[in-house]
Amino acid sequence: MKDKRIVCNKCKKELPQEKGITMADFIEINKKWGYFSKKDGTTCNFILCEECSDKLIASLEIPANISDTTELV
Repeated sequence: MKDKRIVCNKCKKELPQEKGITMADFIEINKKWGYFSKKDGTTCNFILCEECSDKLIASLEIPANISDTTELV
């Protein structure tokens, strides 16, 4: 079985994998645009590594809601 490469769309860093398991976490955005947008019928999909995600969140004018999770599944 060949590993599927996971690459950050922002910095182009390839996330490490071992035996088909990605050894770093990332955000995957999959947005299907609908009515009332200029992109109706378009789907946008991209991946951000943890570092690029942190930079994006830090750049927001209105802070993101971030909370702790007590159980990781």
